[in-house]
Amino acid sequence: MAQSSSQQLQSPISSGAHEPGSPPPNLNVVTFPKSIAMAIDRSRRASHDGGSPLTSHQTPDAMLSSTLEGLTDYFRKPCFVHSRLDDAVDVSAALREFSADSFSHLSHSSLVQTATGVRELAKRIGQATIKVNLRSVLIVTKARDNSLILLTRQLASWLILTRGVCVYVDAKLRMSKRFDAAGLLASDARLESNLRYWTPELTRSMPDLFDLVLTLGGDGTVLYTSWLFQRIVPPVLAFSLGSLGFLTNFAYKDHQAHLNRVFDEGFNVSLRMRFTCSVYKGGHQTETFEVINEIVIDRGPSPWISMLELYGNNHLLTVVQADGLILSTPTGSTAYSLSAGGSLVHPEIPAISVTPICPHTLSFRPMLLPDSMLLKVSVPRGARNTAWASFDGRHRVELKSGDYVTVTASQYPFPTVTAGPMDYIESVSRTLKWNVREHQKPFNESSDEEDVNFDDDIDIDLEVDQPSTDLTTTATSSTSTSTSDKTATTSTTAAAAAPGKTSITSHQLKVDYDWDVDDSVFFSSSSSSTMLSGSASISTPQSTATTGSSSPLHKEFSYLNLDR
Repeated sequence: MAQSSSQQLQSPISSGAHEPGSPPPNLNVVTFPKSIAMAIDRSRRASHDGGSPLTSHQTPDAMLSSTLEGLTDYFRKPCFVHSRLDDAVDVSAALREFSADSFSHLSHSSLVQTATGVRELAKRIGQATIKVNLRSVLIVTKARDNSLILLTRQLASWLILTRGVCVYVDAKLRMSKRFDAAGLLASDARLESNLRYWTPELTRSMPDLFDLVLTLGGDGTVLYTSWLFQRIVPPVLAFSLGSLGFLTNFAYKDHQAHLNRVFDEGFNVSLRMRFTCSVYKGGHQTETFEVINEIVIDRGPSPWISMLELYGNNHLLTVVQADGLILSTPTGSTAYSLSAGGSLVHPEIPAISVTPICPHTLSFRPMLLPDSMLLKVSVPRGARNTAWASFDGRHRVELKSGDYVTVTASQYPFPTVTAGPMDYIESVSRTLKWNVREHQKPFNESSDEEDVNFDDDIDIDLEVDQPSTDLTTTATSSTSTSTSDKTATTSTTAAAAAPGKTSITSHQLKVDYDWDVDDSVFFSSSSSSTMLSGSASISTPQSTATTGSSSPLHKEFSYLNLDR
């Protein structure tokens, strides 16, 4: 994290120029148009005027890495990914070269190459192995879990004695009897100089003091770590010691092997997007928060639904009339947004998830918006009640009429150390049992195909006791289809009045039918409603209803609820 740390990040992009004396170009790199390479070279000379000249084979990854994360003055502070890259180019000077007017002279193929190069750079950064000279490690322990205090004590001792690093633990543990700081320091002289304590004030004021953060707990501990570092965040390695664990992909039982690999071989990180949320009251900005999960604006204790105006880049998108609105990051798509019907979003997708909470309209579906859009949620002047905003489940703020909150992608990502390239899919499958189902059994090869008959007939009996002007017709159908390993039985009873009919002779109707897997209609009793198909609902066995559902191809069918 400090500028003096030895950091290595392989350059994934080349400008395409190979001059004598410079290293040969990488065959796997992306080539940029000459106009872009020249602009970058001019910005380099401007930013290093009077300094040592840059070598001709330096690449434009510095500028592109910086523009991916933000362009403010805060961004130029030391960060584990780009601290060594900021010195290579003046970002503001390079961006002036690429103003809206300057693109008029570029051809379509050049613009395509530029866009492709930016996407390739983002992918290479995610795949790059970061090697940092780790000298200072911070441990965040799950609050109010006494069983983890002893593990914190053991981990701190192992890191100091084995790796010789400086370890920071929560200042609340200094007086803890379970942690026993006095006994730990007395056990070895090296511990006294390398065991230190952190406070929230220290993490906010000196984030570059720590090279690595270790969390012992669950997802809540990771969220608390994001709350501690409201600007630059060191790499976070999360050990799974909580309940679910979407963000904790490292098992603590193998913590020594994981940490030895990090110290010796480096690590890969996932730069998870965060939101910068600013609260405006009376036209003035009052508070700003960095959130990694979501911001929720709801009706609070009010009995009325919320009325909120949602703007995108200062254009009104929609007026929300619901219990509330969730704006979540890709990381937060597995949290509150998922419970409210939002979609799962991969952390590498730069998107903002907009999910309403119980909207008073069926057409208000969840939506993904680009992370480049500036969103604003305001309470209109004519709203009946106020709204309440919460940030990662913390610090609820009341929004009165005319107040609003702005949400934009933060220039301070949350870097998490990954355990493998399939971290996200494995975590979703492990925690949510995503698409977990018993595999369909194959047909018994020994059975004869003639035993399976899909051409049965349906017999419908129409019986009338006596003619009358108000005739009640009862239709009963029963179908039983048997296969080598499964039997499905469906029964339906329906009653309907048919005025104007005087007599009907009891008879049978034979109807030929064909079962089709993708184009079918089902009628089921309450007891068989758990065999879900399409969008059918689940009924309790005590429910006096017959349920019907059909595939999207059968538009003429609708759901049936027939009282017996």
